[in-house]
Amino acid sequence: MINFNYETDFSLGDEQAFSDWLSAVIVSEGKNEGEINYIFCDDEYLHKINVEYLDHDTLTDIISFDYTVGNELNGDIFVSVERVADNAKDFNVSFAEELKRVLSHGILHYCGYKDKTDKDAQLMRAKEEEKMKMFHVEQ
Repeated sequence: MINFNYETDFSLGDEQAFSDWLSAVIVSEGKNEGEINYIFCDDEYLHKINVEYLDHDTLTDIISFDYTVGNELNGDIFVSVERVADNAKDFNVSFAEELKRVLSHGILHYCGYKDKTDKDAQLMRAKEEEKMKMFHVEQ
């Protein structure tokens, strides 16, 4: 089950469309969906988590805590809406596109993809692009 939680004024909008898409991303990687919680927050909130739990004194767009058991994906994914907005401007893409990138990024980490080396980051970007194309909203 995919849950969306808010620690800021942000609202995702069509939660069902995002949930269906993220479920499809999980299945497309041959994994099973467990309990995944997305927590939308601001920079200050995520910075505190970054310092307290990861000992990183930096701003970031996403922090994921992976509780996966076997093939069943479980975890908490914290997303700074402020960072997503700033990154969208920096990368010259829409907020919606950058948000989808970040949301899929967390799931891809749970699937075993890394992004610390250039080679791993290149594969992660390709996977993000692939998964973003799976998002469809009925008009």
